[in-house]
Amino acid sequence: MSFYREKLDLQVLNYFRLKSKKSANLSPWKKITKIILQNKKQVNIAIIGKYVELKDAYKSLDEALTHGGINNKIKVNLVRIDSEKLKVSEIKKKLKNISGILIPGGFGKRGTDGKIEAIKHARVNKIPFLGICYGMQMAIIEFARNQLNLKNATSSEFDKKGLPIIGLINEWSKDGKMIKGTDKDLGGTMRLGSYDAKLKDNSLIRKIYKSKLIKERHRHRYEVNIAFKDKFEKKGLIFSGLSPDNKLPEIIELKNHPWFIGVQFHPEFKSRPLAPHPLFSSFIKAAKNHK
Repeated sequence: MSFYREKLDLQVLNYFRLKSKKSANLSPWKKITKIILQNKKQVNIAIIGKYVELKDAYKSLDEALTHGGINNKIKVNLVRIDSEKLKVSEIKKKLKNISGILIPGGFGKRGTDGKIEAIKHARVNKIPFLGICYGMQMAIIEFARNQLNLKNATSSEFDKKGLPIIGLINEWSKDGKMIKGTDKDLGGTMRLGSYDAKLKDNSLIRKIYKSKLIKERHRHRYEVNIAFKDKFEKKGLIFSGLSPDNKLPEIIELKNHPWFIGVQFHPEFKSRPLAPHPLFSSFIKAAKNHK
């Protein structure tokens, strides 16, 4: 908007000796600006991670959440909480005025306890929750420990002695035997780029995407162990998105909860101001209704 007022577009056209085929239509951008700057309706979303002190660490997520707010005509206030410093005794107080909780991607053990406790708070108190990549894996671990009573459930990324419900792709069964990966194949096991996922009929995620097959971008090394699928689903945690070969869990959602979704991919990479990603639009809508 500011560039337009300064006639920057005309200067660029003149420099390259080009003629404009049509006048600029800034109506959509004026609408966005009004929603962001003048909207009195607000919703508080907590981003709980270990890199929150780095302003640009979750930049793509920040923008995607804002896009979701635009689509719901509400301003999104981002409340950044350091998961490493988050104590169990402080969770209720720190999340008192929060209408949605997001656990972003990440690596390593540091800050996992705070994330897992925050996820439990969202699950028990029916606060809208979105777990992305590592955030989905933390949701799996929280549910396994507290609902399946698998107290030693963990990820082999940061604990080699517990029950690895999260692990490297090559740690799963092959010909009836468990194959263990090593720390040496750091790059070789990363699932990187766009992958298909098929969505379960009559699921919340299917309603959000309005499609049976989707493509989303991945960047991770560890996967949820498909061998535990039936145990999770019997307790109400549904594997509502799977890889086409049914071997890799892509999306989880919780029954009897207004909005609790975890995804193994990064939907924020595909969100745009004029085309918000449906997951973020739906998440913000749920948070808006939770207020």
